[in-house]
Amino acid sequence: MPSALPDGDPAPPDGRLPARALQTLGERPFGVYLHVPFCSVRCGYCDFNTYTLTELGADGASVATFADAALREVDFAANVLGDPPRVDTVFVGGGTPTMLAAADLARMLGGIRDTFGLAADAEVTTEANPDSVTAEGLELLAGAGFTRVSIGMQSAVPHVLRTLERTHDPANVVRAVSAARAAGLQVSLDLIYGTPGESLEDWRASLDAATDLQPDHVSAYALVVEDGTKLAAQVRRGQVPAPEDDDEAAKYELADDHLAGAGYGWYEVSNWARRSDARCRHNEGYWSDANWWGIGPGAHSHVGGVRWWNVKHPNAYAARVGGGLSPAHGRETLTDEQRYDERVLLQVRLADGLPLETLAPHGRTAVAGLIAEGLVDGSAALRRRRVVLTRQGRLLTDTVVRRLVGPG
Repeated sequence: MPSALPDGDPAPPDGRLPARALQTLGERPFGVYLHVPFCSVRCGYCDFNTYTLTELGADGASVATFADAALREVDFAANVLGDPPRVDTVFVGGGTPTMLAAADLARMLGGIRDTFGLAADAEVTTEANPDSVTAEGLELLAGAGFTRVSIGMQSAVPHVLRTLERTHDPANVVRAVSAARAAGLQVSLDLIYGTPGESLEDWRASLDAATDLQPDHVSAYALVVEDGTKLAAQVRRGQVPAPEDDDEAAKYELADDHLAGAGYGWYEVSNWARRSDARCRHNEGYWSDANWWGIGPGAHSHVGGVRWWNVKHPNAYAARVGGGLSPAHGRETLTDEQRYDERVLLQVRLADGLPLETLAPHGRTAVAGLIAEGLVDGSAALRRRRVVLTRQGRLLTDTVVRRLVGPG
């Protein structure tokens, strides 16, 4: 079941933002995230805000009507922002965005373009399930302005996919990548490691299969057993073993070695790209305190230190936007301390690192110890004045962040 939203402060029905938040528009890249909440089945490990069609009923939310609801929020966003900024990146996630017709995905992008304007070099990505894309659909998306497709491969090993309750045939990943390439789209593959029952050789086979396809970008995330999911219940009952830290560390190291050997450089702890222009610029905006508007049920937004999140259920979302109201469930205005903590938490994950001068005194003091323990690159700190994680530091990112943020 999807995780619960935070409460936060009440969000005004008209969505108005403080003037000081709006003043930051134009200073940083601006992104649009569009959350499509539909899935054909709910995978046992997933706690994202997703719903199968049988869960929704007929009270206003459907695959057929979703694009109309999302476009209402696009118009609402433009009214709130006043002079809406040009959009640098668009990311359509889910759920399974490709459960919508390609024409609807194109129509939503067209609404964003007409209302906000897109940068000439805008990055436009959609996530995709290998079983729910066609060559014709991908060609339509490319013609509409999409530039990337992020394919949920997860694993190339059938028994691992079964444990994750992923329903796709690994052969369909090959077909999807080939079709995306033919359409002129950049390709990212998403992988998961640490699934119960996955051996090191299973993980190696998945990495081999991924790099054989020569994608532009690879994401690899350790499986996290989230409370409230079917997988968490299976672990609690002893039906499957819990992921082990040492196993996941070994698999991360294998991934890093394998991807580096295939020509991919890490640019964020869980992300690798073949070239600098193949990095996911949209996600870099999240990690670098940019502004973005999240459209769709449960989507989160951030403008100038104000963060808000939409109601989760698609029916409630459709009712709100249909009535001309903000779909926000709640919001918060971040304090300077919160923004500092988040900058450290996110920016230290990047290969470019965190400038030493941005750290508070206790954080700068901690750097020497982190270098001595092999968690921070001493050369980067000395020559570039930046905190850059070593590979061991990437494995212990949370420890590094706690030390840099310090007491309180």
